[in-house]
Amino acid sequence: MDTIIVLDFGSQYTQLIARKVRELNIYCEIHPFNKIPALTSDVKGVIFSGSPYSCNAADAPVPDMTNIKGKLPLLAVCYGAQYLAKWGGGSVQQSKIREYGRANLQWVDTTSPLMKDIPMHSQVWMSHGDTIERVPDNYRCICSTDNVKYAGYQIEGEQTYAIQFHPEVHHSVDGLTLLRNFVVDICHCDQSWTPESFIELTVRQIREKVGDDKVILGLSGGVDSSVAAVLLNKAIGHNLHCIFVDNGLLRKNEFESVLESYKDMGLNVKGVDAKQRFYDVLSGVTDPEKKRKAIGKTFIDVFDDASKEVTDAKWLAQGTIYPDVIESSSVKGPSQTIKSHHNVGGLPDYMKLQLVEPLRSLFKDEVRRVGRQLGIKQELIGRHPFPGPGLAIRILSDVTPEKVRILQEVDDIFIQGLRDNDLYDKVWQAGAMLLPVQSVGVMGDERTYESVVALRAVESVDGMTADWSHLPYDFLARVSNDIINRVKGVNRVVYDISSKPPATIEWE
Repeated sequence: MDTIIVLDFGSQYTQLIARKVRELNIYCEIHPFNKIPALTSDVKGVIFSGSPYSCNAADAPVPDMTNIKGKLPLLAVCYGAQYLAKWGGGSVQQSKIREYGRANLQWVDTTSPLMKDIPMHSQVWMSHGDTIERVPDNYRCICSTDNVKYAGYQIEGEQTYAIQFHPEVHHSVDGLTLLRNFVVDICHCDQSWTPESFIELTVRQIREKVGDDKVILGLSGGVDSSVAAVLLNKAIGHNLHCIFVDNGLLRKNEFESVLESYKDMGLNVKGVDAKQRFYDVLSGVTDPEKKRKAIGKTFIDVFDDASKEVTDAKWLAQGTIYPDVIESSSVKGPSQTIKSHHNVGGLPDYMKLQLVEPLRSLFKDEVRRVGRQLGIKQELIGRHPFPGPGLAIRILSDVTPEKVRILQEVDDIFIQGLRDNDLYDKVWQAGAMLLPVQSVGVMGDERTYESVVALRAVESVDGMTADWSHLPYDFLARVSNDIINRVKGVNRVVYDISSKPPATIEWE
């Protein structure tokens, strides 16, 4: 399969590069800059990502370009462009004018293969503190903005291109065209990476990896674990044993409704009530990272107990997807750590199960495409993402059964309201947060001192970036009124209008 390799220098946008390449039906892998894989004949080109580092810093990431530069088509983005310019003998200095945000290309070399069909004045997105002041003699400028002379260049005699803007973000209007020019026209990749090809390849890999062994899968009722279950079931059939745990942190009535929805999917599913075990380990815990780790460990303990009931089970399957992995990765290679993920980090030594994660390389939109191809019903495929640690990380304090009850009621009113007003499918993810503050209110003639909840709704494609949803004011007014009137313990509702970045989708 034709492959594009993205070398990650720590940029939070690295995953967007890969997703955009895959939108073009071309397989793409991401590797740390210091762990370059074997560049087999399947690798048709390489992309260098941006980075939070300056190429002038003492600890700047330095890739080994021995088997890349001049040998394979190379596109260097932002930091990559600056590094190549300095490496070749050019000059990179701290910008005199802050180069962050929207800019427009004021000059474009229309003869450059990379710039084909990129119009003059095309909007691009800059995000860098350094800038290229001078390039080596054999580096030819291919585009400029008002403030950035070397917005892009090509090394003469090579298929090596570099740009100081980010084509992967949607603010770069013609970014996908530029990436298509590189991966299709310059790298000559075959656009055959499709849901059908992924299913065929993954089923084959699962069979080769697992053989006739038994696999335990933790179902959550969400898109990821559901697609993973059907994919595994297609590969190994009756050897898949699904377990759906009630951790006491699910949405209202979710345990019962999810079990019901799985009945006609041909899956072997067992429900486990473990609410009290989770409440016990979360008692008094307020730090979000400690919550995640406590929940993750308890999940493992529950599955360890359940695995003993499945004779000779050797594998634990999880619905881990790529954003889970990258948001748990470390700097100086993969992107900077935002938060740990309960699915990421391996299994304890005492649990004698190996790990299988069939969706680990996919983004959320790709998981949904694969699910549709597998014939999974839309009501499951279209479900909003829900955090693995559940409502525990939407309770911004210690977790108690009463706080869970309050948040379940609030969440149910909000989500059902979105459905009733045909807004659910227009929102990528929505939920409510129980804040660790109380406020004064008046109900009837009485003074109240009760909790504050924040509603959160965002629009996104893969969760790596997100904009807050501009829900109608009259809808928000009705939902707020319903929550305050119907949920005992809440007297104030606020709406979160933060985008990602700089905020994250979840509050913890």
